[in-house]
Amino acid sequence: MAAMTETMASARGLAPSDPRLDVWRAFLQAHARLFRRLDDELRQEHGLSLPEYEALMHIGRAPERRVRMSQLAQQVLLSKSGVTRLIDRLVADGFVERSTCSSDARGAEAVLTAAGLKRLRAAAETHLRGIERYFVSALTAAELDTIARTMQSVSNRAGSGSSADDACDPVVDGLPT
Repeated sequence: MAAMTETMASARGLAPSDPRLDVWRAFLQAHARLFRRLDDELRQEHGLSLPEYEALMHIGRAPERRVRMSQLAQQVLLSKSGVTRLIDRLVADGFVERSTCSSDARGAEAVLTAAGLKRLRAAAETHLRGIERYFVSALTAAELDTIARTMQSVSNRAGSGSSADDACDPVVDGLPT
């Protein structure tokens, strides 16, 4: 089996020991481990998943603490249906409300509630502590700067895959489309 995998990888120009794969695997492993740690801590201490925290954070940072659903989906790196399910959970918990878009009555926005702001503020300390403990403290200032520039370059090269428009998301039967 290993010989077949090596042959297939070599045929595609990537040997299993290719350094490009090593750095890619290291990146994926670090991301997965950091995500799990931060997610576990937020769930244990605040009853929030990391994606829920990220959504609350993006809504909380938006003007008037309200954001269009498509914009939120791009910010939390989810599909429109994925962000709809995430917001459904946050609405059920009383942390977010859905509202008609202020600039287009056919659209929907997510709006942070007072309870959501309170939960966000409480969870922020845990999240920042985790980032410091598992990420920042493992690196020098120069390494952090290099990673920031490098990841921005990678993000720019990969692109977002879609462009955000200025109109609010259309709503059909009360749900964003």
